[in-house]
Parts: sequence; structure tokens; C-alpha cells
Amino acid sequence: MTKRHGHGLLAAVLTVAVVLSTAIYLGVEAGGGSGARADVAGGRTSQNAAPASTGTWVGAWSASPAGPEPGTESSGLAGRSVRNVVHAAVGGTSARITLSNLYGQQPLVVTHATIAVAATANTAAATADTMRRLTFGGATTVVIPSGGQVRSDAVRVRIPHGADVLVTTYSPTPSGPVTYHPRARQISYVATGDRTQDVSATPYTGRSSYWRYLTALDVLSDEATGTVVVLGDSLTDGVTSTVGANRRWTDVLSERLHASAGSGDTPRYSVVNQGISGNQVLAGSSGGPADSPSGLSRFGRDVLDRTNVRAVVIDLGVNDILRNPNQVDPRSVTDGLRILVRRAHAHGLRVVGATLMPFQGHRGYTDARDAVRQAVNAEIRAGKVYDAFVDFDVALRDPYDPRRLRADYDSGDHLHPSDRGFRRMADVFELKDLSGSAPAEL
Repeated sequence: MTKRHGHGLLAAVLTVAVVLSTAIYLGVEAGGGSGARADVAGGRTSQNAAPASTGTWVGAWSASPAGPEPGTESSGLAGRSVRNVVHAAVGGTSARITLSNLYGQQPLVVTHATIAVAATANTAAATADTMRRLTFGGATTVVIPSGGQVRSDAVRVRIPHGADVLVTTYSPTPSGPVTYHPRARQISYVATGDRTQDVSATPYTGRSSYWRYLTALDVLSDEATGTVVVLGDSLTDGVTSTVGANRRWTDVLSERLHASAGSGDTPRYSVVNQGISGNQVLAGSSGGPADSPSGLSRFGRDVLDRTNVRAVVIDLGVNDILRNPNQVDPRSVTDGLRILVRRAHAHGLRVVGATLMPFQGHRGYTDARDAVRQAVNAEIRAGKVYDAFVDFDVALRDPYDPRRLRADYDSGDHLHPSDRGFRRMADVFELKDLSGSAPAEL
């Protein structure tokens, strides 16, 4: 066979794969919206699917797609295996994932995807007997249209609470730009060629501080009965937390819930982090809709579409103040937050909100902006915005200079907390506030 004929044959094979996978995708999509599509895909069986154990599907990890990865516009990551490392907030007996091509400009062809439990924390090496090949509607190849996402079939694998999980994808063809979450605070890995089923870390010589394509890991849990979604900005994204240590405030909150689950009024919930650095309630970033969409525009995708959501925590508003020099009316911020609350209530979800922490000393500080922050906080404390609130402002401010973060809670930029500050945020959260149903009216 000539080289030209070989290339022709490969192209023909990939074309058939694209057609078949697109047919599968469209057939699933015809069943309804994103929730219906996910349920149908999750219901198909394969060799490892159709979990025999009982439990509840909950979110074990999630990250919001934040934009297109620079430098991947033409070829994406063709010919490379992307091994995302994520931390499971809760354990389970089966798992499924969600892949996104939200910011891609062409279909993303994934011919091979796997999931495994990492051998140790912060490594690309897998525990050999946990490696599973993933399918999508029963097929090992899936085509994700530009702007789309797809959920895998369920696969039997024991995911321990607190374990690192490796989700690996391989795409042989150019498809860019790559949908990614840039500030992961976790190192993931890349290998040349299809090394998706390699349990060794040896071929994974590339390192990345991003999460790519992967936006959710769900587990069939015997530890939790629902999911808490935290919608926020860089404070929730944990941009100043220690890399690879899982010290975002949401990580600590998750551990508190796990340790106290079922005792007193503490619900048995997992926690997923939907923070995007720079996020605002009202406006997307100046980079356009593909970069940090507003909290209002992404609420359906990042909150309502998550698995088995029971409660929402909202920590947004600081960037609306910092990034809009002419923003002097706090009512626009609180009105936006109330819209989010009403949307949550319409789906029966309870909402806990956070007061806005001080930022004197940060380059964006002005007395006028601080006055807006304090006015927003006054509305929150008066019970006029959320069902319940956590007072991060009081918990982290300097008692002798309340417009500043306390020094040991400050990462050094006077806006983002240190690891100790993140822990303080989680420690002052009243776990019982996550319990209960949403009121008919706020």
C-alpha cells in the first residue's frame, strides 16, 4: 500500500467514525435537552456499564468551561493524549464523565477515553486494576459538535472519597480551539500518541496547569444523597491556593460535610466548584462571550445542569464592583443576585449567599467601591437577597482595619485569601444552612 493510499484509508475510516458518532449524538439529542440527553446516554449499556450497585448519582467534581485555550485555534491537541487529574469530593461505585467542546469551532472527535484512580496524589500513574475504557451511547468513539457537550455511559469502578481520578482522552484529528479551565491549581498531563490506557506515568512527559475538555465527574455514591453547587469567581476558583493540595475553600467545605454527614442537621451532600476567575454577576469579560460568561448567563449550564443539585452557594459581586469603574449603584448587583435566587427557587433549590470580603490595598480599591461593597453586604445581612448567608466579610477582615483582609488570611494581593484564609471561609460556613427546601417567595 502506498503512503498516499494509506492516508486515504485512514481518512475514510475517520469519516465513517464521524458519521456514525454524529448519528448517535443526534439521536440522543433528539430525546430532549441537556438533562434528557445525559440520561439517555448514561442509560446505554456496555461491557462495564449498567452498575449493579445501588446509590445516588451526585457530582464528585466539576469545573466550568471558561474559554478557548490560546494557541490551540487550528489543531487543538490532535495526536495527543490529555490526562486530566481531578479530586473526587465523594466516593462511589460507578462513574461517568462530561466532555465539552463549548468553545470549539469544529467537531471534536474523541476515539478513545478512559478513567482510572490515580496510584498516588498528583501523578499521571494509574492504579492498574481501576483502568476502564469509556463509551458514549455504547460507542468508543464520539463526535462532540462545536458548542456541544456529551456525557459518557456509566462504568463500574470504585472511586474512593478524596482520591485523585485520571480522565484521559485522545483525539486523532485537528479540532480547535480547546475548551478549557485555565486556573486549575492542579497539574495534569499530556502524552504523544494514544496512551489513554497506559497505567504508567512514563509517556506523560507534558505538564499542564489547565483542565481540558473535561467538565464533570459524577459517581453513583453510597456516601451522598445530593450535590451542592458553588457558583463564584476567583475566590471560589481558589487561584491563590497551593497547587495540588486541594485547599480551596470549597475543598475544605466538602471535607467538613463528609466528616459530619448525617449527624444532626448536616445533609449528606457532595460539593462541586463552579468558580471562574474574573466572573461577574451581570457582565461577561471584555474578551467576549467565549471568555468568562456572566453568572446570569451560565447559571443554567453550571448550576441547573449539574447532577442531582439540592442547594446552591453564591459568592459573586466583587468583580462587578472592581471591573466597572462607573458602577456606583449597589442595587444593580443585588438585583442580579436576586435573579439568580429566583431561578434557583424555580427549580426547588435552596440558596446560601456570601457577603463580599474587603479589598483595601488591592490596586482596584477606592473608597467609593468599598461603599458599594458595604451596601451590597447590608442587603445580604438584612435577609433581602438569599435564603441564608455566610459572613465571609466579618470572618476574614482585619478587626482593627475592617476594610482590609486580616494579614494571615491575605495571600498578599489584598483580595484573594491565603490557604489559611480559605480554611477560615469554610470553617465559618453553617452546614445546616444547606438543609431545607426553597421558600415559595423570598
